[in-house]
Amino acid sequence: MNDTNASRLSNFPVAWFAVIMGLAGLTLAWARTERTFALDVAVSPWLLGVSIAVFVILALIYSAKALRYREAVTAELVHPVKQAFVPTFSIALILLGIATYATAPGASQWLWAAGTLLHLILTLYVLFSWMHHGKYEIGHLNPAWFIPVVGNILVPIAGVHHASPELSWFFFSLGLFFWPVLTAILFYRLIFHASLPERLMPTLFIFIAPPTVGFIAYHQLTHELDAFARILYHVGLFFTLLLFTQLRQFARLKFFLS
Repeated sequence: MNDTNASRLSNFPVAWFAVIMGLAGLTLAWARTERTFALDVAVSPWLLGVSIAVFVILALIYSAKALRYREAVTAELVHPVKQAFVPTFSIALILLGIATYATAPGASQWLWAAGTLLHLILTLYVLFSWMHHGKYEIGHLNPAWFIPVVGNILVPIAGVHHASPELSWFFFSLGLFFWPVLTAILFYRLIFHASLPERLMPTLFIFIAPPTVGFIAYHQLTHELDAFARILYHVGLFFTLLLFTQLRQFARLKFFLS
């Protein structure tokens, strides 16, 4: 491997697994659209195939990085900004488990179980790091911090089919507890400190995820469209409108992986 390829591999970011979050989410949205409107053209199976293929490619590349450049992987685990993107790998597994449930429930259970266990480990690691550190500053805070802890709110979507409801309630409660905590801290950072750097501006869209995914997970757990479900849905709708008002700012950004 020449120096250029070696440099590319050592600098390959774990944040690439966020691509799977987007692809799997798009797959689920198309699957729901096809069922709701009884569409004749099935797009979601192709999207699922693409999602799985991209995940396998990214996993192989990152595995090669972990084998050859272990110190680079360790650096991401302790980095005050990059650390929040490490659990994109476990969330990708959970989302693929959700996306494959309808067509391959056996594979879905394995993907979901592996992703859930790994995400719990990463959540505990990140929280330990937050509580015992000497490196975090207010400028490091950004909406990607939702990923490690609030990401647990995804687990019940497939978890209700694969394990005890109590396990799904555990992860739902964990994600729901940390959502308002981090939201309050993030708004303090956004209002009273410098704006996010350009490369982190797209992470503002993560504000939409906790209430909307929370709504889906809550509905899976309760099968009710009650007052709390409506609150989650409408908070998600509000954040969507809030970000829509900032389209001009987003349109001026250069392309970043975020």
